[in-house]
Amino acid sequence: VRGALLSLFLAALLGALGAGGTELTLELPDSAQRCFHEELESGTKFTLDYQVISGGHYDVDCYVEDPNGKTIYQETKKQYDSFTHHTELKGVYTFCFGNEFSTFSHKIVYFDFQVGDEPPILPDMNNRVTALTQLESACVTIHEMLKSVIDSQTHYRLREAQHRSRAEELNGRVSYWSMGETLILFVVSIGQVMLLKSFFTDKRPSSGGA
Repeated sequence: VRGALLSLFLAALLGALGAGGTELTLELPDSAQRCFHEELESGTKFTLDYQVISGGHYDVDCYVEDPNGKTIYQETKKQYDSFTHHTELKGVYTFCFGNEFSTFSHKIVYFDFQVGDEPPILPDMNNRVTALTQLESACVTIHEMLKSVIDSQTHYRLREAQHRSRAEELNGRVSYWSMGETLILFVVSIGQVMLLKSFFTDKRPSSGGA
């Protein structure tokens, strides 16, 4: 029983960690656009999740095109979003992230591209006519909990990266402001010293000829 339980637990763990998809964090320069291409079969489900981690107002343009060049999704200046679609055509699908509206700020964008449905963790699970055993039900519950943990970890990791970026940006602004105040105080101090010195300077009368 222990061996069967261990096998089912490992199957749940690998099923939660091994779902097909791609996660990537990319740098998007100002006035630039980055595109990615994926060849898909017809009738395939895919999901695109993305979020801007740092840069500017934390917004980005995004669009998805089918193999015929038809736009099936388009959003402008979004901080984060999720898009799910079932393909009707076989071919190369293109999704792009654009920062063309920004002329100064670089962006860091995270996206997760998942293709297809997750396979069942138990063999013939979708075609079974009998109820799941207590062990199998526990395995399914563990699998769902692992998926929830992975999603939560991704969410908190992105929030931590976003907050760290904001903290570093705020720290840079405070440092520049402090340097400016120091420079102003230095200039004002020198000006005050020179002004006071001019008050106490004796002006000697010029000596005339005999």
